[in-house]
Amino acid sequence: MEKPFIHEDFLLETKAARQLFHEYADGMPIIDYHCHLAPKDIAEDRKFDNLSQLWLDGDHYKWRVMRTNGIDEKFITGSASDWAKFEKWAETVPYTLRNPLYHWTHLELKKPFGISKLLDSETAREIFDKTKAKLQQAEFTARGILKYWNVEVVCTTDDPVDSLEYHIQAQSSPFKLLPTWRPDKAMDVANPEVYNEYINHLAEVAETEILTYSSLLEALRKRHDYFAQNGCKLSDHGIEEFYANDFTQNEIDNIFRKVRSGNQLVEAEIRKFKSAMLFEFAIMDHEKGWVQQFHYGALRNNNAQMFQQLGPDSGYDSMGDHEIANSLSKFLNRLEKTKQLTKTIIYNINPKDNDVIATMAGNFQDGTIPGKIQFGAGWWFLDQKQGIEDQLNTLSNHGLLSHFVGMLTDSRSFLSFSRHEYFRRILCNMLGHDMEKGLIPNDLEMVGKMVQYICYYNAKRYFNF
Repeated sequence: MEKPFIHEDFLLETKAARQLFHEYADGMPIIDYHCHLAPKDIAEDRKFDNLSQLWLDGDHYKWRVMRTNGIDEKFITGSASDWAKFEKWAETVPYTLRNPLYHWTHLELKKPFGISKLLDSETAREIFDKTKAKLQQAEFTARGILKYWNVEVVCTTDDPVDSLEYHIQAQSSPFKLLPTWRPDKAMDVANPEVYNEYINHLAEVAETEILTYSSLLEALRKRHDYFAQNGCKLSDHGIEEFYANDFTQNEIDNIFRKVRSGNQLVEAEIRKFKSAMLFEFAIMDHEKGWVQQFHYGALRNNNAQMFQQLGPDSGYDSMGDHEIANSLSKFLNRLEKTKQLTKTIIYNINPKDNDVIATMAGNFQDGTIPGKIQFGAGWWFLDQKQGIEDQLNTLSNHGLLSHFVGMLTDSRSFLSFSRHEYFRRILCNMLGHDMEKGLIPNDLEMVGKMVQYICYYNAKRYFNF
């Protein structure tokens, strides 16, 4: 009998790889330390009516390839029914061969739904109906899916103005639902009208009048404290590049007054302000012992017409090609000079920067914490098989793979926890090949222990969970 496409040894090409995965990696708890799941869905244990709601809503990966396949926008982000959108996605799936979405789609059907059939136009109705029926069962809720995947910690992505009410509501859960501080809007001064509307909201939430730069920092510190009180241990920053321009306090005070007055800033002022804010955020994180994460390099909202129609995060972002080495070095060095550089994870979106990031991390390891400065997992366009392998190889060449904190979903979908399995299979396959080629010792226990630390224990220690 022919094996289904997704089978127990999927991606595991050697005996050693299969042993590493099945005996050491599979079943390890999951610490998903960066995602975009809605805390409300978790706190209220949302039930999804059908696979479209669980799978297609907000998934710009799928949206991009559906557009490339010639699907009309009404079936992507428009007013079409859930079934009609799913039917068009099923029609697209066969055309995604060699795109990571083909792997992810069938991994997510296999677990937790137990479906081995390939998704296409002919199987769409059967799969839609079968998953719809399963989603009515008690265990197929938001929390039920977390339990299925043995998820121990979920760290969402939250703005300083967020109330964190759903994190508080979920405190009695068997897993940890923790916020992550994402203060990007507090430094985004390019549009004074939008910025001032945000600052007014921040002032209201922090109960602090914000008229000066110092009062802005006071309000942000209040919210930073509030996040810490509710279990936050990480920050995250989505930046185009690292900002490390020189500035004086007087310059930043004047720039803030100017933007608060509604005046447009010039590029040099914007860069100085972002440099000052990025530095202050890093100081706050160091004071609390948080981990700071930097997702950098995306060129966002390239299609102006569609951005106006759909807004951000709708599938019109791509890799940027910013120069990075000098500014990143200057940013980290500025913090290290005063011993205020906290644990840091750096994720690049352009593979040209792999060696830059991996070697830069070595410049700022200080011997206090294993892997203090981390070259982060393959992110966004790089969280596919080749991107994961490239990141693992580059990290191995320039650092210590043994101290890597492993994978994360970075996703808005509850089905994306299969990406941890995907990563674990790829990791075990790489190491299994190395064992059989004699590149590392053929010692299953030694290599298996490293696998378990990369999959789980390193993150648990690094984030103090």
